[in-house]
Amino acid sequence: MSQSVPPPGNPFAQGAAAEPAPMPPAPPAPPAPSRVGLGLVAAVVAALVAGGVYGGIAGSIEREIGWAAVGVGFLVGFAAGKAGGRNPVLPVVSAVLSLGAVYVGQLVALAIIGGKELGVSATTLFVDHFDVLTQAWKEDLDPLTFLFFALAAFAAFSGSKKAAA
Repeated sequence: MSQSVPPPGNPFAQGAAAEPAPMPPAPPAPPAPSRVGLGLVAAVVAALVAGGVYGGIAGSIEREIGWAAVGVGFLVGFAAGKAGGRNPVLPVVSAVLSLGAVYVGQLVALAIIGGKELGVSATTLFVDHFDVLTQAWKEDLDPLTFLFFALAAFAAFSGSKKAAA
């Protein structure tokens, strides 16, 4: 009877097959440079731009859009995570900045809507009558406003973590 598979090892070697030498452990990876400052700057810039765009869109169509608030938050968090890396401060700061971005966006939207109704520029209304805008914003508060804030903060926190991974 013959074998269909040859036996393992070298049949011409004397003794048992030598095991390969163990590999030395890999050196630890160098620590990532701390780029928290860059992440914070990126998050602030993204918050200002996203808040302005959010306000411009909401003001031009005269209504707020929930998914746009999610986009604002995600953009802020994504910018912070990409620029700043895995620093644990960045998701929290991104969430707070996204709240500010949505707030500023809502004020910009009110300025655009009010400017149309009053026949003045939105910039004039925003700069010269900021107290009137904030009072109008307070009177317009409803549960949906707080939902938009929560969505933006959650998206910023998640976006920062995902971008840094």
